[in-house]
Amino acid sequence: MKDITELFQQLILHNRSVDIAEAEFKKLIHEDAELHEQYREWCDSVGSSEKMGFIDYCDEYLESQDSIYDTLNDYDE
Repeated sequence: MKDITELFQQLILHNRSVDIAEAEFKKLIHEDAELHEQYREWCDSVGSSEKMGFIDYCDEYLESQDSIYDTLNDYDE
């Protein structure tokens, strides 16, 4: 996998719920030691804990999506 954030985005878009996406992600890292290590390294690189890393990413991702729509709405007005 090129970038773990691509997996994060896929889970968010596919599950349409942060809670369900998080549960699915926890299942994946529990089953795949290599993915868990990749997640651990990603958390270290962004300064987030393993407990909150996925949720933090979801919050930022969803906020960025909202801001895209806000910008488009501002343009329309």
